[in-house]
Amino acid sequence: MVSGRILEENQPLNVLCRVRRGIAAQHPIKYTLDDQELERVSALARVELEDARKELEQAHKAAISMGKGAEGEEADDADEDDEWVDEDDAAAAMDEDVPMDDAAPGEPSEAKPKDELDQYNLDDYDNDDGQPGMGPFSNIKGLTYYRNNDEDPYITFKEDENEQEREELEVLPSDNLLVVAKTEDEISQLEIYVYDESEENLYVHHDLMLPSFPLCLEWLDFPPVSSPAARGDAPAQFGNFIAVGTLDPEIEIWSLDTVEAMYPDMVLGRPDKTAAHIPLPLGTGKKKRKKTKARAASAAHHVDAVLGLSWNRTHRNLLASASADRTVKLWDLTRDPTINGEGEGQGALRSFDVHKDKVQAVEWNQADPTVLLTGSYDRTVRTFDSRAPDAGVGAVVGADVEALRWDPWETHSFYVSLENGLVLNFDARTLPSDLSQPSPARFTVAAHDGAVSALDINPHVRGIIATGGTDKIVKVWNVTEDQDLGKRQVSLVTSRDLGVGKIFSTVWSPDDPLMLAAAGSKAKLQIWDVGANQNARKVLGPKVAQAGKVLKEKPGGGVISVGTDDEDSSGEDDDGEGGDE
Repeated sequence: MVSGRILEENQPLNVLCRVRRGIAAQHPIKYTLDDQELERVSALARVELEDARKELEQAHKAAISMGKGAEGEEADDADEDDEWVDEDDAAAAMDEDVPMDDAAPGEPSEAKPKDELDQYNLDDYDNDDGQPGMGPFSNIKGLTYYRNNDEDPYITFKEDENEQEREELEVLPSDNLLVVAKTEDEISQLEIYVYDESEENLYVHHDLMLPSFPLCLEWLDFPPVSSPAARGDAPAQFGNFIAVGTLDPEIEIWSLDTVEAMYPDMVLGRPDKTAAHIPLPLGTGKKKRKKTKARAASAAHHVDAVLGLSWNRTHRNLLASASADRTVKLWDLTRDPTINGEGEGQGALRSFDVHKDKVQAVEWNQADPTVLLTGSYDRTVRTFDSRAPDAGVGAVVGADVEALRWDPWETHSFYVSLENGLVLNFDARTLPSDLSQPSPARFTVAAHDGAVSALDINPHVRGIIATGGTDKIVKVWNVTEDQDLGKRQVSLVTSRDLGVGKIFSTVWSPDDPLMLAAAGSKAKLQIWDVGANQNARKVLGPKVAQAGKVLKEKPGGGVISVGTDDEDSSGEDDDGEGGDE
């Protein structure tokens, strides 16, 4: 999840998502453009082509209208058309003045231009008039070429290229999958990493190209209705998919078990050819070139960037999205995503207008799967039942919301991180329905110098949270409850600059209790074994043991990245590791 404020700085970007062991297919399949897939892709391409055609027509009309009604320097110069010269015609005219070969003066020059290479007689170069067996390679009787190694009798060791490729792409059940959405050098893509814990090896398995700047990711195991996995006589009930929200209003869903895929399995929120997204100019003269009219709001699809996504793990066909268009939308992955206005595929299942500014984050409550939690740039958080959104409760938090999480250990508790560096914890049961009423947090943590752009709650051990900020630091916190006072105490366990720039994502491992992944503005990914830190083992070790987990002690600094041979693994912290508050 990424702050829109960071996007305005146009930085390289990494946001990440982790997948449990054993979920990914052991042998991913290669993308095949068969007849069924061609039909699906063709339908998608027709929509895109129609959008492009309408945008070009609209841009042409806008360009013409921009010259009308403007005066002075803002007006288009009508005389420019008379002075315009086709460069190709000018070049042709210059060619006419090129001198020809030795034609006598006064005679019509119809001969070809003189070619300086004529003296080498290249036209007869392939005619072999020489003596046989002459030349520097006369001792070579001839060469035979074979299409592959199987046909070459001199190669006795035959390699099965398909089997070799199958082994290279194999994902073992003990491997972790990490999905990174990144933009670097104006190229956006998904990179799927494999982490082999036994060898501490992190590498890119395959990647997928994205059409626009990625802002958020959400993993899901439900095959969408338009996915090839959902076709046929025996459609798959489970899968390995990633939903991607971008600067475009659409949401793309990709299969992580398909290599070299060209098109997503589903696109949510793309209108048909009658409702192409076309920005319209406003104002006159130069003002027209600077301003565009906001897209008309729609209950069927987003009209601005998708900033947050959350998959419902109980009702597996439901996906919630938060957008800069100030709405939260609910999607049914069993419905035709095409918006055609004919009763089928009507886009979003529901649309909620519960905020007055950009909605930065959204998350389902796992224990109560109809309840949503949302946070916005209107400096409020809201929690409501998706069946009755008007009856929700909320709180004013005093700053723009960056990230939020339900506490998996307390179904009524949630954390909110803010742009001013604070992390707040609320009890949803005590929040008022009227935002004008006070709604104090249960406790507040001054976590970072700058925005707390990343937040995650440890799913294995109660009371361990991780935060990341624009100050480039990742911090691990210990939350304990004072039985005598009935209050919670929060202390800093350890902190570290992982060298990924401004932190955009921090995610705990779904399998290891103290393994943390982080990504940031340097378009880099790092895995940090927090248990390698001495103070972390001292403070969190009893908690880990009480939770029935094994705390593995590993040598080195506990940081794993791609190309670890070039990294400093001395274990020394860059920002005072182990300082308690």
